[in-house]
Amino acid sequence: MGEVITIDNFTSRMSPFDGTKNALYALVDMGSNGIRFSISDLSPPRSRLLHCIYRERAGISLYDALHEETPDSKPFHFSQNTISQVSQTLARFRGICDSYGVPGEHTQVFATEAMRTAENRDAMLRAIKGASGLTVDILSPGMESLFGAMGARSGFDHVDGLFMDLGGGSVQMTYVNSKEEDDYDILAAEAAKSMPYGAAKLTAALSTQATAHSTKTELKTMMKETFEGMKKKFPQLNAQIQHKEGVTIYFCGDPIQPYPIPAIGGYTVPGSRFVRWDQMLKANGYDGKIYGLSKRRRDQFPAIVTVVQALIEAVPIINKVIFCSGGNREGVLYMKLPPDVRESHPGPFLPGTQSSEHGIVHAVVDKLTSALPTDKYPPVFSASLLHYVARNIWIDMGDPADANSAKALHTPISGSLAGLPGLDHQSRAILALTMCARWGTDIGPIDKILFSNLRLLIGAELSWWCDYIGTTSRLLGTVIPVSPTSVKDSDIVSLHSSTSAGLGKKGHKIGIRLRIKLVKKGGADGLAAMFNSVGKNLSLDWKVEAEVEDLQ
Repeated sequence: MGEVITIDNFTSRMSPFDGTKNALYALVDMGSNGIRFSISDLSPPRSRLLHCIYRERAGISLYDALHEETPDSKPFHFSQNTISQVSQTLARFRGICDSYGVPGEHTQVFATEAMRTAENRDAMLRAIKGASGLTVDILSPGMESLFGAMGARSGFDHVDGLFMDLGGGSVQMTYVNSKEEDDYDILAAEAAKSMPYGAAKLTAALSTQATAHSTKTELKTMMKETFEGMKKKFPQLNAQIQHKEGVTIYFCGDPIQPYPIPAIGGYTVPGSRFVRWDQMLKANGYDGKIYGLSKRRRDQFPAIVTVVQALIEAVPIINKVIFCSGGNREGVLYMKLPPDVRESHPGPFLPGTQSSEHGIVHAVVDKLTSALPTDKYPPVFSASLLHYVARNIWIDMGDPADANSAKALHTPISGSLAGLPGLDHQSRAILALTMCARWGTDIGPIDKILFSNLRLLIGAELSWWCDYIGTTSRLLGTVIPVSPTSVKDSDIVSLHSSTSAGLGKKGHKIGIRLRIKLVKKGGADGLAAMFNSVGKNLSLDWKVEAEVEDLQ
C-alpha cells in the first residue's frame, strides 16, 4: 500500500527530473500538523528556482487525529471520519493535478511521523488509494531529515551549519556543509537524528504536571547527546566550537513559520538575540492577534521555546540562526534535480537577470563596481545582486519616478522576487533600498514607513551603501538615457572612486571621492549633486564628494 522510503531506496522511488517537455511535479506532504499540496514547474533553465505554481494547505492534524478522544476512538488509530476526510481531500487535489496537466508519474504523496506510528495506517492508505488512485510513501526518519535539510538548503547558494526541522511529532537535527563532500547530502541524512519532541507532541506532554519536568529533562539530554554526536562525526562542526566561531543554525518547520515574522527566503538573527527565549515568550503573550500566527501555533509556542532552550544548552556558541521557509516539499523537488543544477547558484536565474546581451550587462556591472572602492564595500553586494541592479536600471523609464520608487521598494518583498531561493531577508532589503535610490527615493508617507523599517532591518552602514549604489545607478540611467544595445554605448562615462578623509565643508567627514568623466559634459548639471542625499537621515558621518570631468 506504500513503501517506506529510506536512504538506500529513495533514488529508485522518486521520479527524477529528466528535462522532458512536461516539467510539472505535484507533491503532497502529509505532516503531523497539516497536509500541504503543491504543483511546481521545473522547466529549464530556471529549474533551480523550484517555481511553485499552485499551493494549498489542509488544516488536518494527523497527530491530533491519532490522539483524539471519542467514544469509538482507539489509541494511535485514525477514526473513520479522519480517514474519509483525508482521502477525499487527496481526491480533490488529484483532480486539480489533472486540470493542470500533471503527469500521473509526476505526482508523489509522502507521510511522516504520524503515519509511521498509526496502527491502522493501512486502512488510511487503502482509502486514499481508492478515492484518488494515489499511493502514499512513508518517509523514514532519515529521509525526513534529508528532505527537510535539503529543502532549507535549496534556498541558499552555500550552507554550513546545523539543520533543525521542527515538526508536529518530531524534531530533526543534522549537519550540512555543501562545500565539504560531493555526497554531503547523503552524509547529512546518515548522521541525522530524529527526536520525538515535535511541537504538538511536546505541547501535550507539557500540559500535565506529571510529565512536564521529566519531558524537559529527557529533551535536554537527548539534544545534548545528539549535538555531541554531530561534533564527533563532523570535525568541521567541532572546529567551529573550538575556534570560538560559533555554529550557524538553519531552523525550519511548520510550527515556527513565522517566528514571529515571515521567514520567506530566510530571516537571520544573531545568536545573542536567539538565546533570549524569554523575549520570545513575551512576544507570544501579546493580547492581540499576531499576523501569521494561528491560535494553534500560539498554543504550541511554549513547546517551541522549550526546544529552543534545549538547543541553547546543547550548543555552547551560536553564531547566528537562519529561519528558513524550505521544508520537505522543496527538499523532494531539490533532490530530483541533476547534481550540477542542484549546486548551481540561484542568483543568475532571478527575474530581471536574464539577458541575451550578457556582455552589455556585464559592462554595466563593471561601471557600477568602478564606483566602489576596491575591497572596501560590503561583500553582500555580490555579483548576482549587482547584475540584477544593472539589468533593471532602464526598466520602466516612461513611468514617473515616484511610481518607480514605490514599485522598486515593494518588488523584492512582495513582488516577483518574493520567495525565490538565494535571497535572504537582508538581500531583499538591500535590493529594495538600492533600486528605490535608483529612482531618487521619491516615495509617499506610507512607503516612508516601510523605507525606514528596511533601513532599521539592515543597519545604517548597509543602508548607506544602498543609497550610494542606487544613486550611481541613477547617474548611469541619466547619462545613458537609452538602455545600451552594445558595450560601446556605456563607454561615454567613466567612474573612478577612492576612500578619503577630510571631506565636507569642515573637513571632518570620511567617505568616497567619485570622479565622473564624460565624453560630453553637456547636460552634466546636477550629476554631482545627486550624491548629496546619500546617507540622508542615517546616523553616519559619511559623505560622497563627486566631480564631473571631461573623459578626454
